[in-house]
Amino acid sequence: MEKNGNPYSDIKWDMTAQQIEAESFRIIEKKFKKTPFSGAEWKVARRLIHTCADFSICRNLKFEYNPIESGLAALSKGSLIYCDSNMIKSGLSVEKLKRFNGAYSKDSIYCYIADADVADYAKEKSITRALASLKKAEPILNGAIVLIGNAPLALAGIIRLHREKGIRPSLIIGMPVGFVNVLESKKLLMTTDIPRILIDGRRGGSALAVAALHAIMENLNP
Repeated sequence: MEKNGNPYSDIKWDMTAQQIEAESFRIIEKKFKKTPFSGAEWKVARRLIHTCADFSICRNLKFEYNPIESGLAALSKGSLIYCDSNMIKSGLSVEKLKRFNGAYSKDSIYCYIADADVADYAKEKSITRALASLKKAEPILNGAIVLIGNAPLALAGIIRLHREKGIRPSLIIGMPVGFVNVLESKKLLMTTDIPRILIDGRRGGSALAVAALHAIMENLNP
């Protein structure tokens, strides 16, 4: 509501980005006092709430097989990162990754979805580019940190590689979004003992997958 005819009076112009984030977290913790999470898991959950401004996301959030510990160990080793969208690759902070292992660079984050050879292979085999990308990524997936925020077939395909070829990522952040193959791919993930952070149900997205890995990195100062 305008004050004294000033349409901008309610905007807090003088806050820094750090102050805005701190105030956001304060509001989240004030309004969500009965969280089912604590410690490191709460830091991840709080970051996801901050990303989507929706407290109900916690009803579908699952941490299984010590994913935060597994993720931190993989980051410290400089494990490769595979993601199913260039939005995830663009969103991940190399600066934050370097705090865990100085060898990290943008080239440590792999996404093949837009590669010409992947598009050609997908067309030749009449499959999605998400599945064609996995074919190319197969040599790097074992021990990798995997972020899926878009394509449920990418998640399902990784589980198939795990079952059929023994490929085992260090961590899967399983957050594909949508209406086709989404519930089924997440159900497949839950049949494994791979460390994972999962948003059950149809919700997900690349921004949430990025936020989850960034939040894991907030749990340790290596």
